[in-house]
Amino acid sequence: MSFAIIRNSNYKKDNLAGLYKHNERKNTNYSNKNIDKSKFALNYSLKKCNTTYSNAFKTLQNQYNLQGRVISTTNILCEYVITSDKQFFEKIGEKETLRYFKTAYKFVANYQNLGEEFIVSAKVHNDEATPHLHIVFVPVVHKYDAKSGKQISKIACSEYWKGKDSYKRLQDNFYSYMTKSGFELERGMNGNTHLETEKLKKITNYEVQKYQMQSINLEQEKNITDTEELKKEYKRVIRKFNTLAQQYTRIKSLTDNAVEQYEDMAVEHHNVKLENEKLKQENRTLRNYIDKSIEWMSIMLNWSFERVNKLINDFIERKDNNGKNDRNYTNKR
Repeated sequence: MSFAIIRNSNYKKDNLAGLYKHNERKNTNYSNKNIDKSKFALNYSLKKCNTTYSNAFKTLQNQYNLQGRVISTTNILCEYVITSDKQFFEKIGEKETLRYFKTAYKFVANYQNLGEEFIVSAKVHNDEATPHLHIVFVPVVHKYDAKSGKQISKIACSEYWKGKDSYKRLQDNFYSYMTKSGFELERGMNGNTHLETEKLKKITNYEVQKYQMQSINLEQEKNITDTEELKKEYKRVIRKFNTLAQQYTRIKSLTDNAVEQYEDMAVEHHNVKLENEKLKQENRTLRNYIDKSIEWMSIMLNWSFERVNKLINDFIERKDNNGKNDRNYTNKR
């Protein structure tokens, strides 16, 4: 049985340019090797955004007089990535796949009483291994304002995702809505927790998802042999995190020293010589790449974006501290 998959990420103002270019396929090159540029024509919009996400946000903010203080640290847009496994879409065919995504779009428009007008973009990608839908929206809550005595609409990501069980409620409601609409699916995960022993290599692989559910049973049975095997797989995932963190450290070092030429890395632009001004612009692209990598890693592991980001930052901090200790030791000698 396939799974009903819906994942959310939150975005601040500085992240919107990269998100827009990725979702709307505005980049020239893509670090994600799964993207097949020859299949761009197969992508389509359920709600088209005719401008940048930043401009679309400002338009909605003014048009609907959205309340709420917006500063650099404010999460002003959210993004759902909605999909299932490749076998599911192959089984139901193109027509039902379209209905699947239209049904998911309707769910998002009504969930938490959001309103379709606050959906900025809804883009289906068919240019990768598994079809998936990106829905970008403003996290608006509608509430009664005691001072004015009127109903107001407010940009409030923390209120939209209020409560420790907000993720569980999303999963429950999405699963219920999609199955009632005639799609034979299983719920994505049990409860509101994130397994640390998942073997996920990519979120839309059916066999891996099946292993995910088996892992839950193994943990419950506390089988020693299987637990050791799970530990090995956990270490394997951590090594992937370390690789990503090392890439981030290299990018940060290049930026701080204004290096005009840097090594070929697994990022959107390879072996590019940049002037100082171009380096600043490229840094924003690289920062978005890291954010997007963290985002997909969080989807793959079913961890929160913040948890993955903290793990990487902790790794970098330990690396920096170890470097300082080595230098201090050398100086004393």
